[in-house]
Amino acid sequence: MTDPIDLNAADRDQLDAIPGLEGHGHDIVRTREERGRSTSLRELNEVPGLANKVPGDVARHLRV
Repeated sequence: MTDPIDLNAADRDQLDAIPGLEGHGHDIVRTREERGRSTSLRELNEVPGLANKVPGDVARHLRV
């Protein structure tokens, strides 16, 4: 397992490579650009298309 990547610095391709987030990298980056830095991984649920779909083990792959 690799170290978790920073949600606030990850690019679209890095985010798309995370299980359960595939295809949502662009939306995550766009939301970050519009709203600013995330302070919690729970904010991923506010990304269009991801509400209540974020895998429970996302913390293994991401950090804030």
